Amino acid sequence: MTSTIERMRTYWDADADTYDRGSDHTPRSSLERAAWAGALRRLLPPPPAAVLDVGAGTGFLTLLLAAHGYDVTALDLSPRMLDRLRSKASAAGVDVRTHEGPADDPPSGDFAAVVQRHVLWTQADPVRTLDAWRGAAPSGRLLLLESMWGVAAGPADRVRIRARRRLRELRREPSSHHAELDPAVTSALPLAGGATPERLVEVVESSRWGAARVERLRDVEWAARRALPGSVDRLIGVPPRYAISAGD
Repeated sequence: MTSTIERMRTYWDADADTYDRGSDHTPRSSLERAAWAGALRRLLPPPPAAVLDVGAGTGFLTLLLAAHGYDVTALDLSPRMLDRLRSKASAAGVDVRTHEGPADDPPSGDFAAVVQRHVLWTQADPVRTLDAWRGAAPSGRLLLLESMWGVAAGPADRVRIRARRRLRELRREPSSHHAELDPAVTSALPLAGGATPERLVEVVESSRWGAARVERLRDVEWAARRALPGSVDRLIGVPPRYAISAGD
């Protein structure tokens, strides 16, 4: 029988060809990248701190961190995602380390921080995964970068989500995912339907990280909205973005 991990690896390997189509996955405007860089500098220890980017994908956070002087290790389950990350790092002229493996089995090392963006939902046991990350950064910091989607979205945000989806359909924009993830996989993931900031704080505080803090990333939201291609897009807006941090 194919394990959940193997199914996830197969899915994300196939997704490597389409993943960078999504501006949510790879922000393209210099304004949005600058907003993300400012948030990271504010929320992480100063460079050249050693940072573990979990679920690094094609490398948006990894490359941004490396460009700003951080010593970055990119962890991802998918070898094809890491191949794309390494190619982009070479083109950008930045040095990064890569480590292939599941999110709940990080490489050994005393990292100053563990950062992830939209990864915890992929975990069958989020608390166990958080504990593993604590082991990789025993005196370091945790930074979860998240947004409101799925069941976490309020009524107004759900309307915006439907409007964005319809607008993409009308424009015949290709999806940033090659397919939907198998329901047999997502049914085993407790956060797969989305999670509110309050729910994620509960999960973090149930782990070895202890007390957690939440910060709305309004500067990132503003920059992402400004980067949208048209007035209708900007009227619809972007999902709320927020950071949860814990440790040190």
